[in-house]
Amino acid sequence: MLRNKGAMGRMLIFGRGYSAAWLADRLVARGWDVVGTTRDGRGGTLRFADDNAVLAALRTADHILSSVPPDDDGADPVLARYGAALALAPARWTGYLSSTGVYGDTGGAWVDESAPVGQGRRAARAQADRAWQALRGDVRIFRLPGIYGPGRSALTRVRAGQAHRIRLPGQVFSRIHVDDIASGVMASFAGPPGVYNLADDHPCPQLEVTEGACDLLGVPWPPLQSVDEAALSPMARSFYAENRRVATGKAKRLLHWTPAFPTWREGLADCLTQDALTGA
Repeated sequence: MLRNKGAMGRMLIFGRGYSAAWLADRLVARGWDVVGTTRDGRGGTLRFADDNAVLAALRTADHILSSVPPDDDGADPVLARYGAALALAPARWTGYLSSTGVYGDTGGAWVDESAPVGQGRRAARAQADRAWQALRGDVRIFRLPGIYGPGRSALTRVRAGQAHRIRLPGQVFSRIHVDDIASGVMASFAGPPGVYNLADDHPCPQLEVTEGACDLLGVPWPPLQSVDEAALSPMARSFYAENRRVATGKAKRLLHWTPAFPTWREGLADCLTQDALTGA
């Protein structure tokens, strides 16, 4: 629980994970009062199942964000437990961190926010995405591709010996630096409600990023492999089952947002610097 006397704003965050914690730190640095929830209430956060404390926070927050994904049964835990209270909360801004996985496989084509959703492996996420849109009139939905940042990037995987160079001709992915998620969310405070893609400007094969990370660290590239030869986990394998480029013109036009890390090159350079400062 991060509090500032005479705060500029009050944010309640459901699910204080990697991206949400990054946003919280940026807001606190600007004088905000930020309260987060976790399952166990660790680190001064509210325990998600502590109804009295969470409902009290809902009554005082002027901004509410959820970064909690659907559970294993496909239900959104936040809406299931607090949906009625959220619908009536006095906040003036509500946000939900969704996924560009809701678009499914497009064969490498560009997708914007008008594209159909719910056709791919993220059916539960698409259902939650739609439920948050219908919750109230001030909701901003942020559809995010692969998230990386300090301590959680291709550099991290290379250092751990877990990086792969997968040979999959024509396969491209979009990605986003965690700091660009935070800046996109913050830009929306003054922008209209709606659905927004947030991504970098350089969709590319993952092997390009892996090779760049190896070059930055001065280590050899991993061997080039097929998906089958890499013996990936089911989750990692599903990542390669879809192919799309994520368009962000709407966020740039309506939120006046521009990624500070338009390609993985700027993003990994930042991660290298930040990792060195923190010893990651």
